[in-house]
Order: sequence, then C-alpha cells, then structure tokens
Amino acid sequence: MEEQHSTRGRARLLFEMLRGDSLKKGWRDEAVHEALDLCLACKGCKRDCPVSVDMATLKAEFMARYYKRRLRPRAAYTMGLIWWWSRIASVVPGAANLLLRSNLVKKIGGIAPQREMPRYAVQTFRSWFLKRQPVNAGSAQVMLWPDTFNNYFYPHLLQAAVRVLEAAGYCVKIPPQALCCGRPLYAEGMLGQARRQLNDILDSLGAATEQGIPLVGLEPSCVASFRDELPELFNADERAHYLAGNTYLLTEFLRREGYHPPQLARRALVHLHCHQHASLHADADREMLERMGVEHRVLDAGCCGMAGSFGFDAKKFDVSLRIGEQQLLPAVRATSADTLIITNGFSCKEQITQTTGRRTWNMAEVLELALKDGEPTLAPIHSVPVEASEAR
Repeated sequence: MEEQHSTRGRARLLFEMLRGDSLKKGWRDEAVHEALDLCLACKGCKRDCPVSVDMATLKAEFMARYYKRRLRPRAAYTMGLIWWWSRIASVVPGAANLLLRSNLVKKIGGIAPQREMPRYAVQTFRSWFLKRQPVNAGSAQVMLWPDTFNNYFYPHLLQAAVRVLEAAGYCVKIPPQALCCGRPLYAEGMLGQARRQLNDILDSLGAATEQGIPLVGLEPSCVASFRDELPELFNADERAHYLAGNTYLLTEFLRREGYHPPQLARRALVHLHCHQHASLHADADREMLERMGVEHRVLDAGCCGMAGSFGFDAKKFDVSLRIGEQQLLPAVRATSADTLIITNGFSCKEQITQTTGRRTWNMAEVLELALKDGEPTLAPIHSVPVEASEAR
C-alpha cells in the first residue's frame, strides 16, 4: 500500500497542509484530497492506532472545506442525500425500484453499474409501526431508532427488533417524526446539513430524554453517530451528552438489562461492522450468542469494503471489491449453507449478499429466531409497572 493511503501517511499530509510549507493550497490541496478520498472512514484507526487518530472525522472536516461553494461528485448527492431521496421513493416504491435498476440512472447518480441498488419496501417500518396497537402498555419504555436504511429498505429487521423487545417485556416507542442521524451527510463532509439533522433529533427526542427513555438502534453507524458525532458537534448541549450515553445497539441494551434469550441450536459466522468494532461494545453480540448457545466464530477481517456509500461509488468499486476479497468474502463462501452469516451493518449486508449470494442475518433476526424455534429460558425482564421499574 502506498504511504499516502495509510493512516500515518494521511496524518502526515494533513500536518504538512496545515503547516503550509510544502503543501501551499491549504484545504483545496489535491494531494490531500486524493489521499483522503480513498479513506473508508471506518474509524478503525480511532481504536487500533496507538495514538487514536480519528481519520474519519478529519476526512469529514477536510471534505467540508474542500467542497465549500463547489460541486461535489454525483455519488455524494446520490448517497449523502439518501434520506431525502428515500422519503420521496417511499411514496411510489415500485416506480423507484424500476428506475434504480437502470444503468443509465446509476450512471447519472455516479453509482457503479455492477452494483444492485437495494429495493425500497412496499411499506416503511414507521408506517407499519404506527398502525399497530401498543403492546406492554404500562411497562418500561424503550425508544427504537428507525434508521434510514432499515426503515425504507429492510423494515422487517426493525419489526424483528420490536418483537424481541416486546417479548422481553418492554413497551416500544419510536420518535414522533421521521428523522435521520445524519451519518450519510457526515460521511460526505456535508457537515452543516448533518448538524441540522442532529439538532432536529435533540428537539424531537427532548421529552423522551427528560423521561430517561433509552434509545436502541440496529445500524451500528447510526448508533456510532449518537456516541461520537453528536457530542462533538453539540459539545455545549447537555441533551447531546445524555443521548450519547443512553443510546445502545440492541444487543448492548439487552445485555445491560440482563436478558437471557431462548436457546438456539445453530452455527454462525459473525462479521462486525467497522463502527461497531471502533466505537461500540463489539462483545455484546458475542455474549448474546453465547447466552443463546449458538456456536459461532467472529471474523477478524477488517472492513467489508462497502463502507457506507464507498463501495457504491463507480470510481471506487474495484477498490471496494479488493478489500472485501482479502478475508471476508472468501470466508463467507467457504462457510456451510446451514451456518448463519451474521452482520448488523447495511453496507456489510449489501457487500456480502451482492458478491456471494449468501443471505445475512441481523442480530435482531437471530434473537427473533430463538423466540420462534428455541427453547425458552427465563421470563421477560419487565412485567412490572413503570413506577416500580423507575424506583429501582
């Protein structure tokens, strides 16, 4: 690997840029842009680098300044604005899916023609949830985060999470309005828009925050946004710090609450999302699988190569595949057909499915599978009134 594409090389270029001796164009320097453009923003360096260099944050800041009052690559608008595109597409999902199959549309959007765009669901998760009657009313409440990817593309994953949380005895709520954590914007360096979306979240979840209701999500990159970017962008806002400390992945939350799922006699191969490895508690998935009795192996394969929008970009498709083929994809192909391939990330799911043809499982689905096919262990955690729960 060329030095400029290593964490050390990128950090050195940024240092030289800020010093202004050898790199004199500052935030518009092409050498720095070239080096950071191929950064996956996986946050791996934040955890694995001896000095915890957060290159993902540095990349976002650089791209924000580099493209200030400039047009961005087409793929940045296609994927960075995916929340807005998805809101429109959800009105006519059939027509949207037909358009997204067109190579001409992909070309216009800067998307690699080899990539399959995920299909919009006929019904969003929010629409499904709002038509339901409350379950476990009067029990402890939990707020489930309907992230953009699962809300519009894979609502069955959020539905599985609802059923798991309700089986554990919780009353599940969702935010009062459609929101996005801003991760797609942040990844493209669209920091102003990302900040506005996060501010909307703080305002919308204000009542839930005051009541101490925890927030639970399925998409690691979204949960990482609440843990990392939210308190960084709103350092003086107490609501941001409270939310950062009270947002969990599903398995993190269930582990904290002492949930013991039914036993499930299955084998699994686990690939951890990069942000789950870097910013969250990666061992929560392992512990929940152990509680279910699932025989499992956790891969140490690094990034899947898709890295959010990175692998969809026509200019980065080949790099994306080379990264995936280093360890992850060969390991998946070598795994027996009856082994569950578990990964929580939207991008990881797309990379694995599109390159190997294997079906992937989110931990919410695995936990629901245990409820359906497993052997019961303990009663639900929360079957007591809210007042009694709060008094603990």
